[in-house]
Amino acid sequence: MSRIGKLPVHLPAGVTVSVSDTNVVTVKGPLGELSQQVDMDITVKVEGVEVHVSRPTDQPRHRSLHGLYRALIQNMVVGVSQGYEKKQEFVGVGFKCEVVGQIIQMSLGFSHDIHLMVPPQIKAEAVTEKKGNPILTLRSIDKQLLGQVAAKIRSFRKPEPYKGKGIKFIGEQIRRKAGKSANSK
Repeated sequence: MSRIGKLPVHLPAGVTVSVSDTNVVTVKGPLGELSQQVDMDITVKVEGVEVHVSRPTDQPRHRSLHGLYRALIQNMVVGVSQGYEKKQEFVGVGFKCEVVGQIIQMSLGFSHDIHLMVPPQIKAEAVTEKKGNPILTLRSIDKQLLGQVAAKIRSFRKPEPYKGKGIKFIGEQIRRKAGKSANSK
């Protein structure tokens, strides 16, 4: 049996879960509301302050969906109760980041600035301190959407291994390479 799938999802205070007839799980909490369509073979039951996910057989397809949907429900519960946050650091000379409404304006050493419109579910905030790298903070209740937007921003200028320039997540370790060594003959 799936180790992840058989664990119950504990509901914190203020969070409610409802399952419709069409197997749509809706999670409501203090920060908002999220819903997820669940495969018809997977059964989701709300029992008191716990949500249990079960599967009908041990087929490989059912086994993989069992753990998947339990993890998605857990992420929704955490999202509506605490929320998620990702921080990215812009490392490089002249790299800038600015947030105007829902548009992130980035200057990354190209001939033009990059403007990215983020979805309304995501709150963006940019901080630039003196003699420090700009830091972009993204907050949302939807973990999947937050990860997609953060990966898109990182894809504009991935950290390179020689100088470490680029957009990196706070706490991420960049594998560095040694440059060319001069042969003296």
